[in-house]
Amino acid sequence: MNYWNRALCSVTRRKGKSIILFAVILILGNVIAGAIAIQQSTANVEKKIKHDLGATVSVELDYQKMMDEGQSFSPTALKVEDVKKLGKSAYVKEFDYNVKTSLFVDKIKTYEMENSAVMGGMPKTLSLKGNNLLEPLDFKDKKVNLVEGRLFKQEEINNGKDVAVISKKLAEENGFNVGDKVVLDSSVMDFKQDGSMEQLASQDHPVEIIGIFEPTSVEKKKSDGKDQKGIEEQFMETEQFNTIYMPNDAVMTINKVEFEKGKTLLPDRYKKADGTDMTEEDMNQITPVYVLKTPEDVEAFKEESKSLIPEGYKLTASTDQYDQVGGTFKKMSQISGYVVLLAIGATLLIISLVVILFLRDRKHELGIYLSLGETRAKVMQQILIELLLISLIAMCLSLITGNFLGKMVSESLIASDAFSTVGDTAGNGGTMMIGASGASVSTLTTEDVSNAYEVTFSISYIVSFLIAGLSTVLLSAVLPLTYVLRLNPKKIMM
Repeated sequence: MNYWNRALCSVTRRKGKSIILFAVILILGNVIAGAIAIQQSTANVEKKIKHDLGATVSVELDYQKMMDEGQSFSPTALKVEDVKKLGKSAYVKEFDYNVKTSLFVDKIKTYEMENSAVMGGMPKTLSLKGNNLLEPLDFKDKKVNLVEGRLFKQEEINNGKDVAVISKKLAEENGFNVGDKVVLDSSVMDFKQDGSMEQLASQDHPVEIIGIFEPTSVEKKKSDGKDQKGIEEQFMETEQFNTIYMPNDAVMTINKVEFEKGKTLLPDRYKKADGTDMTEEDMNQITPVYVLKTPEDVEAFKEESKSLIPEGYKLTASTDQYDQVGGTFKKMSQISGYVVLLAIGATLLIISLVVILFLRDRKHELGIYLSLGETRAKVMQQILIELLLISLIAMCLSLITGNFLGKMVSESLIASDAFSTVGDTAGNGGTMMIGASGASVSTLTTEDVSNAYEVTFSISYIVSFLIAGLSTVLLSAVLPLTYVLRLNPKKIMM
């Protein structure tokens, strides 16, 4: 009888020992399979969410650093040349830069957030956001959608025409329509030390409305029937509603007029922290936005660009949103990784000991094979075949049960308070929003990530588990096989 037949007979005739080994491998296989399923699912949800968020990176003022340094710190203004230099990176697909400014308005009605009385006394503010692309990145990334009119023409971008795309809320508040030529009335305000303010002068900036947009988050809430918003989300939405998109050169022209008027009336306000006068270039708040080729390039681009941006600025990526609210899933991935390592270690030890104990009971049988002239290699192959036959059956079953186990465990962890609090870093139901000057005003919640999370029965899961499982079983056979090598048939048969 060859060693293949002997292995098969050994497995079927020693049912008790085969069942014990099968049960051990099945239990440990379930742990490994469940942990691998969770690990792969967390990696998949991270990849999916980051892909949905897009691969954009913006260079923004580091307000935290400015607060820490105090009034003595005055960052150097970004220059267009610096923006273009970063845009030459191999990771960049395309880039845009936004010249921004804010106008205190009197006659124009702005959109106010709910319960805005708490912010009473502050002047109404409109944000102007310049663009260099025919379709601004906010529209490309579906953060806002054009609902009426059109976007910019190349001629308007090149010549800095006074054309604007406004929000639907702003249009409704003022009765504006596409094609209207309106006047943005800007006020120079003097804020007194006692908290009062005085309007020193006003000036008009005529613009033509060419389009009307609506934030995607508003449309999504309408379709979902959800309308409950936290204070931070309301603030970000209010800012988006009061944003006007214009060509960069048009915003620069308005900035120049505002700078000259303001410096004449309030010269002390237009001084840097070191006492020197601010320039017109300092007033042009340039926020570059870089669209990368893939979300996987974000960290590499950040590392490459750190040395090229002036002090006082930071790099903010769209994928940072996941890093903030995806704490639950990062924790799960980390824990599942530890579980895989511990389970593999336990499997190596337990299977090795179990097989050695079984072989000690069979030493007379093995001694007979060797005394009859069977080579040690054939005897070792027989033991390996026995082990692999039982292991394959147990692992194939573990593939199914382990997947269900991983799903139940992950759902339990997501639902538990201990984990859910990890994701609520924004203090608003797990909502995280990129700052006011950022490339994005979209929100991401732990609920969004939870909905995208799914434990699936995939090819990669099957292959990963079988490779890990079979490798572990084969390694666990090393110690028992050394026992076979030490067998001396003469001593056994005496």
